[in-house]
Amino acid sequence: MLRSVGYDAASESLEAEFKDGAGWRYYGVPEFIYLQLINSDSLGRFMRDFIIDRYPDTKLHGKR
Repeated sequence: MLRSVGYDAASESLEAEFKDGAGWRYYGVPEFIYLQLINSDSLGRFMRDFIIDRYPDTKLHGKR
């Protein structure tokens, strides 16, 4: 599901690029959520369960 993920603590924004080429930015994501994401057993499942549809987002590029 995920190709890459990055985080900016100052703005609490998380950027995710999915395997289908879509890029999204999620706003207001606390740093502890990002840390849980990168340490999770399944990045895709964590994104689906705790980030997607829970934080405001902007599509950056791609299909999704």
